[in-house]
Amino acid sequence: MSSTDHVFLHWLVFRCFGEQPKILEDEPRRKHKWVHPIVSQRASKGVFVGLYSELRAHPQKFFSYCRMSVSTFDPLLGELRPSLTFQDTNMRRSVSPEERLIITLRYLATENSFSSLHFDFRMGTSTIAGVVRATCSAIWLSLKSSVLPQPTRQQWLDIAQGFLERAQFPNCIGALDEKHIRVKKPPNSGSQYYNYKQFFSVVLLALADTNYRFIIVDIGSYGSTADARIFRASRMGRWLQSEQLDVPQPASLPGSTGPPAPYVVVGDEGFALSSHLMRPFPRRGLDGKRRNFNYRLSRARRFVECAFGIFSNKWRVFQSAIQLAPQNVNVVIKACVVQHNYIRTYEATPDEDAQVYSPPSGGEAVLLGRTGYAGLRVRELFADYFISPIGSIPFH
Repeated sequence: MSSTDHVFLHWLVFRCFGEQPKILEDEPRRKHKWVHPIVSQRASKGVFVGLYSELRAHPQKFFSYCRMSVSTFDPLLGELRPSLTFQDTNMRRSVSPEERLIITLRYLATENSFSSLHFDFRMGTSTIAGVVRATCSAIWLSLKSSVLPQPTRQQWLDIAQGFLERAQFPNCIGALDEKHIRVKKPPNSGSQYYNYKQFFSVVLLALADTNYRFIIVDIGSYGSTADARIFRASRMGRWLQSEQLDVPQPASLPGSTGPPAPYVVVGDEGFALSSHLMRPFPRRGLDGKRRNFNYRLSRARRFVECAFGIFSNKWRVFQSAIQLAPQNVNVVIKACVVQHNYIRTYEATPDEDAQVYSPPSGGEAVLLGRTGYAGLRVRELFADYFISPIGSIPFH
């Protein structure tokens, strides 16, 4: 405070209160620290320094902490190292690729907030957020081409063989479903993220095979949008309807001399019936043939529900509302999708892990749009085959 200000304040107090003010001294400036004392001890007391080497010495504990084995972590780190390596400066040392990946995996594997990780790893909250966002982006960009490629015709045939052997549903190239990822309400978003389950969400639409891997995904649609509309507007839906997915040509069902049947995906009541997408018959007035078809379709469709169950049980960040902006939620979902496929591909995981999740029996969803006549004919073709001597199986 200058001397002129002191004189003016002296006069103002005298005029208002009729007494002499005390001599005011300049208030000392608050000292701002470049690094908080807690954060400054990251190199000596942070979780990563003491725990990382110990976890590697105990593989089971490493798996529990990171939700992947050491043998999967090391190749993944090798893929990401160029993207996660930053240069040290005179002011501070950069965060190592190992620590960046451990922080991100810990965030994805738990419901811990950035604030909680801040105290564990002794790193600023905004730094934690930046590390997670950048690492998730790097995971998606590094892995998507190898673990989530667009299938070739031969790969479609291999997927169809899997559904024939494991679900007894011929000419099936995938099970389709959507998962609502819970998010906090974005500001000024109205009700577009509010879904029929009565929470705010973005949608992960996925096509899965019998190994519980995702074949094609669509991420980020509003939670209020119906399944059929999401699928119709997605690249997956457009490619399938316009025959841009290199799907094999229609083929006769095994052992049948009837007309060839197209290769189809199977979905629930929320999707619109078409010649490429089979959904169940309406639940009212079912006869034996239609009930048998619904049973066979549910056997095939359970693979995508189990895939979602494995997905959300491994990456527990999805078990509560994600406290991020929608665009950052999409980045997190992308990273977990490709890591899901990466682990399913490179880890010898037994089929029993699918039993972690028991698919719920939900109510019938509302179908948007008209059912195509071509879809009706194809569904009847499958239904007739399933009750024929060559296509039937024991009905439980």
